[in-house]
Amino acid sequence: MTHSDTIISSSDAERLQSKAANGIRRLGVSPGARVLFCVESSASLLFAIGGALRSGVVPVVVNPQLLISERTPIVENSDSVAVIDSPKKLADLFSSGTDEISKYPLSRPMLYTSGTSGTPKGVVSPILDEADAKKLWSEEIEQWSFCAEDVHLVCSPLYHSAPIRLSLSTLLAGGSIVVPGKFKADEIVKTIRETQPTTTFCTPTHLQRLVESGNIGELGSLRLLLHAGSKCEDRLKRIVINEVGINKVWEFYGSTEGQFSVCSSTEWLARPGTVGKARRNRKLLVGQDEVIWSSCPSYARWEYWNDRPKTLEAWEGDFFTVGDLGYLDDDGYLYLRGRRDDLVVSGGVNIYPVEIEFVLQNMSGIEDVVVFGVEDERWGQKLCAAIVGSVSRQQIDVFVQENLAPFKRPKEYFFVSNIPRTALDKLRRSRMAVDLGIE
Repeated sequence: MTHSDTIISSSDAERLQSKAANGIRRLGVSPGARVLFCVESSASLLFAIGGALRSGVVPVVVNPQLLISERTPIVENSDSVAVIDSPKKLADLFSSGTDEISKYPLSRPMLYTSGTSGTPKGVVSPILDEADAKKLWSEEIEQWSFCAEDVHLVCSPLYHSAPIRLSLSTLLAGGSIVVPGKFKADEIVKTIRETQPTTTFCTPTHLQRLVESGNIGELGSLRLLLHAGSKCEDRLKRIVINEVGINKVWEFYGSTEGQFSVCSSTEWLARPGTVGKARRNRKLLVGQDEVIWSSCPSYARWEYWNDRPKTLEAWEGDFFTVGDLGYLDDDGYLYLRGRRDDLVVSGGVNIYPVEIEFVLQNMSGIEDVVVFGVEDERWGQKLCAAIVGSVSRQQIDVFVQENLAPFKRPKEYFFVSNIPRTALDKLRRSRMAVDLGIE
């Protein structure tokens, strides 16, 4: 079963996960060991991931677009017992009998993160007992009120945590899923019309493509539209809320490592820019250095695979950080400034690119923008901005003089046709000058 507009029920998914568990065992992968998947997203991949997790095996899910030279270090680092890197190998997992599997996944997939700023780190969670596994997955089901009547549309690649988590949670609640394959706005609209899903998860890029196609209103049939993965530009979010419905659009802030906050559209409209309050069973703290920390239940703890120093650096008791910066208002609502790695220090002053982008995104004629630093002998780092749109340097100068303090005004602008992002819509700010061919 590959790409399909067919609704797959929880009972069919249960059978296929049992078959995948059997196929993984036949490869000699025992509970606690790892099996690596490097294939295109499909319903079969999701069921293989679920079958692994529900038999106590840790699936390592890797972006199939990686070059061999990029993939090999991950394969070697993960110590995977078996590698599924072709459609045939994936199909073979379902070719024989079934195994008995636990009611809930006993862990989370092992995914690699931070490859945009250095060597990728594997994020791995311990194998849980049945009681803690129930707590882990019930938390997600209860957070979004997944139920047997839900049909979840999978729009994002399955080598990211959110689509895996939300899809499996829907199935655990007795709901169904639809996995149409690689995102194409016109095909997604067709799938929505034919299958009438009730929930989905999108990145801002997905939403922008649906807006550009003139079909964002089709998502109004959903009861829940979740978005995350990167900052959603103010104008885009307002369009989505107006077209889809204020009670249906929710944002969450999290990472491969763990979840931090959730935000309804009502909360966002009252406090533009916020990513909400701490999600259930979490507490948020922001230190004097503006680093964001979140508490974490014991059943959701994690570590960096084979990297104890990095793990120790990320944890303080029950709280962890991924290096993001922000602040909490008096009511406990969180606002992001960016990543510590994104911080630009120019002339000895700390500058947060996200703040400047937020201002520039509200200028008429600017379609997309990224702000970043470039090494500079005079300033240490020179503040730069890449712009997509139909504005001139002179127009921008007038706008920033009215809306940004002098030290926050970019010293150089680059006008480009598009801004490079990763598959989940994330900016590679530390490599932006290289990616744009200006360094």
